[in-house]
Amino acid sequence: MDLISVLIQLLGFHAPQHIKYFIFFVFFIIYCATICGNLLIITLVSYSKSLHSPMYFFLFHLSVSDILLITTILPNMLYDVLMEETTMPFSGCISQLYFFAVAGMLECLLLAVMSFDRYSAICRPLHYNLIMNLKFCWVMVSICWALSIFVIFVYALIISQLQFCDLNIIDHYFCDFDPILELSCSDTIMVQIALKSAIAIVVVMPFCTIIVSYIYIIVTIFKIHSISGRKKVFSTCSSHLTVVSIYYGTLFCVHLIPSRGKTWNSSKYLSLMYTLVTPLLNPIIYSLRNKDFKNAAGKLINFLLVYYQ
Repeated sequence: MDLISVLIQLLGFHAPQHIKYFIFFVFFIIYCATICGNLLIITLVSYSKSLHSPMYFFLFHLSVSDILLITTILPNMLYDVLMEETTMPFSGCISQLYFFAVAGMLECLLLAVMSFDRYSAICRPLHYNLIMNLKFCWVMVSICWALSIFVIFVYALIISQLQFCDLNIIDHYFCDFDPILELSCSDTIMVQIALKSAIAIVVVMPFCTIIVSYIYIIVTIFKIHSISGRKKVFSTCSSHLTVVSIYYGTLFCVHLIPSRGKTWNSSKYLSLMYTLVTPLLNPIIYSLRNKDFKNAAGKLINFLLVYYQ
């Protein structure tokens, strides 16, 4: 079938209309809060000199990734919530899949890089500035972006070459890899094996980097004799650990657990965690207990009050 004429129908959420209005309101608030929170982090990191450090440099790019992730999914989902049946051209579906997957892979890689930053700060404090210099930070971020863009482009290109039949209904609220592959009339076994292998590498290898980094960090923390010293050092990692637990926990459940062990509905609702909840929580988790962010936000507010008086 000519892919230009293929329309993908997204079933989205099955609920009475009055419930859909409530879902629309909740998702709209989540979207606005997520965009505002991440834009605030981007603004503060860009203009506050006290936040010009490797940790906040990586957090800046994590916020960009969160905005890309939620903007790829949620505006279309808001429209779908209010409509009984929504269709999307195949090209639009592949585009959504591509940008969503790029943002997802980028977040995995950035979380791994941020764990290495915490390892360097805690386990090798005397060499931290030498290791995490500006050039190294830019190289790491550039690699994260380049890998995400290239790897996902290859898989999106492979999927776009498959044949699709007349019945193109996806019981999901966005175009994800597995639902699209199930629609294909082509033999997708090799594609699915390659895709699962790539996802395993993209998810598991950064996760292993995080685990190894935190093993060294925990060993270093236990070498600190004072309890207050241990708490102070661990508090610098608590935000990152919380984000990693939420994000990787749902990724493992959705993409690495065999399909016979879960239903499409469970996959749909688990996907909400890393497509909606994680981008919303990241700014809150990283800034709520962070004195540097509070001070930078206070200075920004004071500047704006003086400027507009």
